[in-house]
Parts: sequence; structure tokens; C-alpha cells
Amino acid sequence: MSFADRLVLWLHIGFAIFTIGPVTVAIMSTPRYIRQRNLVIVRYLYRTTRIFAIFSLGVLTAGLILARLRSDFSKPWLTVSLTLFVVSLVLLVLIMRDQHRAIAALEDAQAPAESADGAPEAAGPAGAPPADAAAGDPGPAQLPGGPDGASAHPGHVERGRIASLGGVVALIWLVVLVLMVWNG
Repeated sequence: MSFADRLVLWLHIGFAIFTIGPVTVAIMSTPRYIRQRNLVIVRYLYRTTRIFAIFSLGVLTAGLILARLRSDFSKPWLTVSLTLFVVSLVLLVLIMRDQHRAIAALEDAQAPAESADGAPEAAGPAGAPPADAAAGDPGPAQLPGGPDGASAHPGHVERGRIASLGGVVALIWLVVLVLMVWNG
């Protein structure tokens, strides 16, 4: 293996370690903070997902260059790995769309709660949030199937899609990792 091959291999491994892990953690953490209605953290996780998803293209690029240098494109495991990685990138785009929708739903839910002077209407003594909101525990009207029979929790649908698609993406990356280690 030449120096160029080794350098590209190390770049490929480095990109995989430093991008795939953080984007997976950001995706898997998002549903919890949507449920807690923590808009600041959900925005941060959305930004983190976007940044690391873009940098994860380095994994694909370095992998393509390495396959070209080693003339490995004819091997079926590499074709499967590349296809699965592209599928995971498409799913990442869908996850980012749902994160953005959840942010919009949380912003819409917070807008009516503010009065004309900008202070929350439901604040307790000395401006403290209500006890159930401070604990992150949704009240009965905020749970799916609450008193009005509908899902009143903002981002409820997006939270479920992010969790399920995030699990699929993590599983895909695990399969790609096994293929790379087993055959590489």
C-alpha cells in the first residue's frame, strides 16, 4: 500500500470517526428535547446535524478516492456500502427537514404563550415557569390523545419520525462499518 493510499485511508477513517458519531448523537438526542420543548437545544441539535452531515460527505469522498486508488469498484461489498451510505445521506436530509419542522412547531407553540409585553402568561410567582413545565413533564392537554382527543404536543409527529429514521440511519452505518471491517 502506497503512502497516498494510506493517507486517503486515514482521512476516510478520520472523517468517519469525527462526523458519523456526532451526527448520530445529535439525531438521537433531538426527540428528547422536542418532547421537553427546549427550543434552544433543538435548534443547536439541528445546526449540529447540518454541519456534521455536510462533513460526512468527506467519508464518502475519501472512500471513493480510496476505492479508485485500489481499483476496488468491482467488489460487490463496496457497491453495497456506497449505496447504503447514499441512502443514509438521503435519510439525513429527511431528518433535517423534520428537525426544522419541529423547530417551527415549537416556535408556534411558544408564540401564543407570550403576552403583549413579551412576558410568558403562564409564569408562576416571581416569573418562574409553571411546575409541570419546569420539570419537563407535559400536562394532560399536551399529551397525545389529551382532553380534546388530538395530539396537542408540538412536534409530536416529527419527534417520532426523527427517532425512527435516526435508528435506521444508525443501523445502516453499522452495516457499512461491518462491511468495511469484514472485507476491507
